[in-house]
Amino acid sequence: QVQLVESGGGLVQAGGSLRLSCAASGRTLGSYAMAWFRQAPGKERESVARITRSGGSTYVADSVKGRFTISRDNTKNTVYLQMSSLKPEDTAVYYCAARNGGWAGAMDYWGKGTLVTVSS
Repeated sequence: QVQLVESGGGLVQAGGSLRLSCAASGRTLGSYAMAWFRQAPGKERESVARITRSGGSTYVADSVKGRFTISRDNTKNTVYLQMSSLKPEDTAVYYCAARNGGWAGAMDYWGKGTLVTVSS
C-alpha cells in the first residue's frame, strides 16, 4: 500500500503559476501510474492529468492542455503538477492518485488533497 501527500496549493492571482507535489511513502512510486484530479465546489471530480509508471507517456485534459504539465521523479518518490496561466475556474481541491500497473482505469490510492484558489 502507498500513502500519498499533496502539497503546494495556495492562493494565486489569475495568470500566475503553482507547482503541486505529491510525495509517496510506503512503496516505491515507480510501481504506480499516477494522476491528478480536481474537484471544484459543487462539481464532480474530474481527471486533470495522468502519467505512466516510467513517465514516458502523459495525458492532460483538454481544459488544461498547454497550461498544466505532469511529471514525476521516481528517485524522489514524487509526482508534480506544474500549473501556469491559472484561471479562476481552476479553483479546486487537487488530489493525487496512484494506480497499480497501467494508467487507464480506476485509481487505487488517493491523497487527501490540496486547495488551489485562483483569484480574478
